[in-house]
Amino acid sequence: MSNSTYITLEAVPPGRKARIIGLDAGPGLATRLMQMGLTPGIEVEVVSGNRGPILVKVRGVMIALSRGMARKIFVEII
Repeated sequence: MSNSTYITLEAVPPGRKARIIGLDAGPGLATRLMQMGLTPGIEVEVVSGNRGPILVKVRGVMIALSRGMARKIFVEII
């Protein structure tokens, strides 16, 4: 994950899609994120992220993530 074009999921504007590149989380959180379907290579759409939790659509399911969790997910905008 050394490419400077990668950003965190928290920085993706609402209405945009991104592809997960990697996770910068400890084993417990990484496992939890992967159980929610947030795995490298998967496309996500940020639905809302202006205030409060960030709502993302992943594999047809809406998920609410805290900003702290979203900061641990590296993506590229597509």
